[in-house]
Amino acid sequence: MKPISILLVDDHPIVREGYRRLLELRPRFIVCAEAEDANQAYVAYKAHRPSVVIMDLSLVGVSGVEALRRIRELDKDAKILIFSMHAGSAFALKAFEAGARGYITKSSAPAELIKAVEVIAEGGRAMSEEISRAIAADRLSGDRAIDALSPRETEVLRLVATGLSSESISSLLNLSLKTVRNIHYAVKSKIGAENDAHLVWLALAAGLIPADSVITH
Repeated sequence: MKPISILLVDDHPIVREGYRRLLELRPRFIVCAEAEDANQAYVAYKAHRPSVVIMDLSLVGVSGVEALRRIRELDKDAKILIFSMHAGSAFALKAFEAGARGYITKSSAPAELIKAVEVIAEGGRAMSEEISRAIAADRLSGDRAIDALSPRETEVLRLVATGLSSESISSLLNLSLKTVRNIHYAVKSKIGAENDAHLVWLALAAGLIPADSVITH
């Protein structure tokens, strides 16, 4: 059968090593490259054009959703599987909106990850049961303010909520300061937030950031 080349994106070297060993137990799987952040992921994808990208969401700097978006801008046919500790619906929905072909949580059985890679490599889609339940619960709750935001707006919301300045966000996302401020304003307008404290609450409630990541000034 045709080999499946894999780009593994995670900011922990020991974690990457463990998953590399797991994946390469399958004769078809070849981990052709690794990356620890969004910029490295973009460069590695451009150089290797892997069959599947396995990407964590919690990267240093910008999130995996932003890394996903950048790769998809380079190649609209990129097959990206999100593999993350985040089991909430907010990140999963934004990952799918940005073009992910699958979302598996790190609490899933190893066999589920293997199967997801095979399915996505063949052009299918994959989602762990945990994520499927979370999305279903979110849809039933009726509280979906974050749905109005684009993946780029969601990323700016996440970074604002962690306490980063507009200047820092501008540098991380390679955007002009004016663009960042415009997006910040648009996010507030879409969700009806009066101030950044409301944005922080929304990001926490949606599971975009853990409580201990909020920086106070």
